[in-house]
Amino acid sequence: MSFRHPAGLPGVDAPTPNALVLTGRVTRADVPDLCARLEALLSGAPGAAVVDCDVGGVVRPDLALVEAMARLGLVARRAGGVELRLRNVPAELGALLDLVGLTDVVRNVRPVTE
Repeated sequence: MSFRHPAGLPGVDAPTPNALVLTGRVTRADVPDLCARLEALLSGAPGAAVVDCDVGGVVRPDLALVEAMARLGLVARRAGGVELRLRNVPAELGALLDLVGLTDVVRNVRPVTE
């Protein structure tokens, strides 16, 4: 007979974070689709307090991407005050968000880990 210790804490389910992953170049034409994807993600996770948006795979961060972040932040807030967290944020995007004053809209910006 062998005994195996279960992973994690007993009686506690592993968290499954809500995540939206952005890759490639984001254009203004992509923004409505991204908002719809976030709305679908949030409708499938009622009561979610946080959604992570991984932007590590985006190329050429520009104002179209900043607009997308602003609109995604708005969608998240309208879904009951859900917090949008960015992770793997390229330095250029972080600087643009700061420049246009969106660091209050999109909080918990986590830079690219090296």
